[in-house]
Amino acid sequence: MASTLPLTTLPVPAVGKVHPLRLPAVTDVTLRSGLRVLVARRASIPRFECRLIVPITLGRDPGDAARQRLLTDTVLSGTQDRTSREIAEQLQLMGAGMDTYADSEQLIVGGSSLSSRRRAFLDLFGAVVSGAAFPADEVAIERDRLVQEIALQRSQPATIAGDALARRLYGTHPYGWGTPDPEVVERVGAAVLRRVHRQRVVPGGSLLVLVGDLDPDKTIADVEAAFAAWRDGAARPSSRRPHVETPAAALLIDRPGAVQTTIRFAGPGLARRDPGYPALALAVMVFGGYFVSRLNDNIREQKGFTYGAHARVEQRRQAAQITIATDVGREVTAPALVEIEYELARIASTPVAQAELDSARRFAQGSLSMGTQTQAGLTAYLSTLVAHGLPVTYLRDYPRALDDVTIADVQAAAARFLSPRRLARVVVGDAAVVRPALTPLYEVEES
Repeated sequence: MASTLPLTTLPVPAVGKVHPLRLPAVTDVTLRSGLRVLVARRASIPRFECRLIVPITLGRDPGDAARQRLLTDTVLSGTQDRTSREIAEQLQLMGAGMDTYADSEQLIVGGSSLSSRRRAFLDLFGAVVSGAAFPADEVAIERDRLVQEIALQRSQPATIAGDALARRLYGTHPYGWGTPDPEVVERVGAAVLRRVHRQRVVPGGSLLVLVGDLDPDKTIADVEAAFAAWRDGAARPSSRRPHVETPAAALLIDRPGAVQTTIRFAGPGLARRDPGYPALALAVMVFGGYFVSRLNDNIREQKGFTYGAHARVEQRRQAAQITIATDVGREVTAPALVEIEYELARIASTPVAQAELDSARRFAQGSLSMGTQTQAGLTAYLSTLVAHGLPVTYLRDYPRALDDVTIADVQAAAARFLSPRRLARVVVGDAAVVRPALTPLYEVEES
């Protein structure tokens, strides 16, 4: 007869105090070309990470979004003396990798390599960025793939809601363009990409961050040599600041037969450099920023309306945005919206408990501490913060600023930014089912 061991209940240890973040020494140099280079030595493993951020100010033509999207996906497709396959083979031999992504205001090229192959990797990295040739056959293949990918994306409820919310907030500003039109992408050719690259992918105003097992002085010299051919082009002016609208009416987008309703709320927030940002960040955290937040506890844990609900502050160069997102069964659309509105009104009008604030504070500080422990994480944080005009010391100062936030600070931030009347609403679902649920709650516009 099998014996069983007695079960022992052990107490959960208390959460310890978050220790101050130890910043590595960072070498900060701006080259003659205008490229700013930051090198942070972190020698835990014999590798390094790098991230290049190139600010790209889009114009007033929505076709710019299509051109930038295709440029991002083809900038690694070859140079005058290297095919995409040869680039991939060289990276593989170095134990390295490169990738690209972009948004409405910047192109980002990331990479990593063994430290012992630093010079060879940087030579290749610089050649690919400055000498991208956009071979016509490679562009055509990637364009066809991208057209299909975008068409699929634009059929998904999250994309539909996100694009509609962006248009509602930002109108004709580039932040409001959303996912490019596949038909516009189809018309972009290799010659156009070469012109856009020549005019907009320039060293002036760009930022290269490297973190890892690196000698800073030698790395700076290697970067200068690797990017010697990248000379032309001053920094482009920043995009204009958007005018943000938050219409009172809820926008209902019909998706016939949908069994789920996609719900999005959004409104303006504060930039990280604003002194009030730490209080707003904690207000959003308490409301919906992590698993034990009020919103998730209410409509997931208690009501079972959704698999998850979350809120966050999104940062752009010219605007910050608070976004609240969830997907619920269509039959519980009305009660879910009522609970979201209730939680918004509650946090905007009544003080949070000290325990709630302390929990959110520990989570925010711990997340930052954990996120900067790896080379990749530290590279991402440094490049994002510096690109937005913040000093490296922000990584040390921000946790201290969170310590100073009081209950009154959180309530003031919530009253200013999380009040229901300050938010726009988009609902994507089966209009025949959802419309009757919305009309008692809001004025409704349909699309």
